[in-house]
Amino acid sequence: MPPVPDFSQLLREAGLRVTRQRLAVLDSLVELAHADTESVISAVRRDLPDVSHQAVYDSLRTLTDAGLARRIQPTGSVARYEARVGDNHHHLVCRSCGAIADVDCAVGHVPCLTASDAQGYVVDEAEVIYWGLCPDCTAGPPSASTPDDPSRQERQRRV
Repeated sequence: MPPVPDFSQLLREAGLRVTRQRLAVLDSLVELAHADTESVISAVRRDLPDVSHQAVYDSLRTLTDAGLARRIQPTGSVARYEARVGDNHHHLVCRSCGAIADVDCAVGHVPCLTASDAQGYVVDEAEVIYWGLCPDCTAGPPSASTPDDPSRQERQRRV
């Protein structure tokens, strides 16, 4: 596992003030890969019990705008956030339980997909989501779990 970056320094380099809320949100994104907002709020409140929903939402938006967090939203899912930024990776999403896993780009360079006709656009990013069934869901009968099911959330933390 790569070392945890110096978030205070990253915030300063991005021209942002270092606040307890922003540091706690970044820590939660490292801890909970592909976390939804409610999971981030719960994780932040372990250290900052009085933090408001709005402060976490504002921090997520600020960090995403600054390129320190990434927002993904697979079709049919709530928005998810991750701290893995600055590389060219994509996602695997389970159709059954909703688990999300990172997968490195097979091509390796940005953008990994070249539009057949860019129509004058300067393409700087391609978003790829691979859909299928995760190993847990292919091993047994289809899961009746919902996206908020605790067992699904535990699988989410492992990927």
